[in-house]
Amino acid sequence: MSAAGPTVEEQAVEAASHWNGAPVRLIRNRENAVFEIAIPGARAALRLHRQGYQDDAAIQSELWWCAALAGQGVAVPAALPSRDGSLLVKLSSGRTASVIDWVEGDALGEAGVPFAQPLPQLLEQHRALGRLVGAFHDATDRLLLPAGFTRPAWGIEGLVGDAPFWGRFWEHPAASPAQTQVLVRARAHLRLRLTELAANGADVGPIHADVLRENILVNGTKLSLIDFDDSGIGFRLYDLGTVMSQNLYEPAYAQILDALIKGYSETRAASVELVELFTLARTCASVGWTMPRLLPQDPTHQRHISRAVMLATRLLG
Repeated sequence: MSAAGPTVEEQAVEAASHWNGAPVRLIRNRENAVFEIAIPGARAALRLHRQGYQDDAAIQSELWWCAALAGQGVAVPAALPSRDGSLLVKLSSGRTASVIDWVEGDALGEAGVPFAQPLPQLLEQHRALGRLVGAFHDATDRLLLPAGFTRPAWGIEGLVGDAPFWGRFWEHPAASPAQTQVLVRARAHLRLRLTELAANGADVGPIHADVLRENILVNGTKLSLIDFDDSGIGFRLYDLGTVMSQNLYEPAYAQILDALIKGYSETRAASVELVELFTLARTCASVGWTMPRLLPQDPTHQRHISRAVMLATRLLG
């Protein structure tokens, strides 16, 4: 242990011991640190939750929800209890840890990297993804959420209010005056349209809120959805908008959007206009996400700003 406290690897060893397991490898260390671990008779995924982001009650709610979805046959990983039956364990560092089922498969893609799949395969994958998101929304609507269920609010205030969940994107210091003007217009447009939708009974409920390529695992023809760390209560079509936020520069953008909507529309309602509205909401939220997390010189700031401005300009004229 260093003077600054235990390393992430040391925390993983301590955490895995609560499941009578041991770390195998670090998979990623971003919002959460995620390890593959070996537990008796199986592989599993250990998450060391980032301190100061979600509180214990919110993480417990996420773990309950995913277990309930998995119990209905939805392709999401269920939480595994530790040896004392807890789903969430507090470490000596103060950090919390949980373990979930291992999900076989490779990520659908990587942010900023064009898809390599042949177009027919890519379109079928997005139609299947639309079905999966629809199935997960359907299954959630069949659940009776327990007392004390709490997750972040991705509604109007959480997206475009005075203190959005991921930050005041229209005040990003790296945006030029012209870009700032577009982001201010985008915020006003989103607030108006989302208020109209809410007044007219928009579909609102628990959502994944981070359906990115890296969180969609492909195993043959089967897709699974992982990483519910940002999940919360919001507009259901925000999940489809998040998918499309990474596809804006794909040559087959329109076809991918059509395939995604067709899959989702097998059980639930969606339209191009609304999915693109929520794509704008996600691209703007992502601008806010960069501010407290990345160094000022990180090129991701300008990539996210440029993407949001490009889409806002196209949709708003």
